[in-house]
Amino acid sequence: MTPPDTTSQPLHRPVSASGTFEIGGRTVHRLGFGAMRITGPGIWGEPPDRAVAVAVVRRAVELGVDFVDTADSYGPAVSEEIIREALHPYPDDLVIATKAGLVRTGPDAWHPVGRPEYLRQQCELSLRRLGVERIDLFQLHRIDPAVPADEQFGLLAALRDEGKVAAVGLSEVSAADVEAARAVVPVATVQNRYNLVDRASEPVLEYCEHNGIGFIPWFPVASGALARPGGPLDDVCRAVGATPSQVALAWLLARSPVMLPIPGTGSLAHVEENCRAAGVPLTPDQVASLAAATAGS
Repeated sequence: MTPPDTTSQPLHRPVSASGTFEIGGRTVHRLGFGAMRITGPGIWGEPPDRAVAVAVVRRAVELGVDFVDTADSYGPAVSEEIIREALHPYPDDLVIATKAGLVRTGPDAWHPVGRPEYLRQQCELSLRRLGVERIDLFQLHRIDPAVPADEQFGLLAALRDEGKVAAVGLSEVSAADVEAARAVVPVATVQNRYNLVDRASEPVLEYCEHNGIGFIPWFPVASGALARPGGPLDDVCRAVGATPSQVALAWLLARSPVMLPIPGTGSLAHVEENCRAAGVPLTPDQVASLAAATAGS
């Protein structure tokens, strides 16, 4: 893990200022791209303009992103297919993470399914859609309460042993869940909801930091009332000349060296804005003031 360096990185690849982290033996910059929003409304079906979605993914990589996060359920399948269309053959330094364990019955409908045979099937389909022989990071999207957790973790271990996945991650879990999974398979990352105004996963982040596990915060740019005129986030934005989204992302990067934010968007303007957050300089006092303003969130 290395800290951000905002002084020596090329301006046309701003993400390189975010610092680095190692996932499964691969080094990535700590500001990635979440590919959920390149699908249709409700994360269902095709995006309104597929050419724009392809352009957004390509632009993220042009700006220095080398960690792209997706899932079989985004679309379903659509996000993975767009990533392949946009980036295949993939750059050597690109790490693609995908997930399985949620099925879709319609827009905004998500249901956990963790049967080992289903997770194996979805891994095989993701390999095919992404056009790869091995998935860089394969994440259990949810632990299915109807299936023994050890069976789900065991399947992840089997896929890793077979070389179908390089590294394993979990999503929306407790520290106890991570500990239980690590008794079965090495865990490279955890992906939980976390942002300036929703810090319920603080104990999980601290566990990850203590154990060198990457923490991927989804929904990372939420700021809510914190961004109101004259509020603490607004004050910092004015001081550093950045947008609320950029400051929210910069705060996450400053919060922990294992933090791997993956802001997602279907907009070229927003992908530019998000990627440039890597170079937003926050002082320790600004980081602390924002943390204090959201304490107990």
